[in-house]
Amino acid sequence: MSERATYTVDEDRAIRERWAAGQVPDCPRCAVPLTHRAIGGGSFGLGYSRKREWLLCPTCRRSVLFDARRGTRT
Repeated sequence: MSERATYTVDEDRAIRERWAAGQVPDCPRCAVPLTHRAIGGGSFGLGYSRKREWLLCPTCRRSVLFDARRGTRT
């Protein structure tokens, strides 16, 4: 079984902080701009909804997924 490539906790945090500051973060491994995908989720009728952000590296395929409102990992 192959293990999914991930960022370290510090790399993940730095990416989220740059995004929250309104900047497009670069991949800390490849130094290329991360691509963005917004992901909705939850059930609006059930009292919760989430807006998640997904930042992906087009080169190494690592990614960061986090709750846009809280800025925390999902």
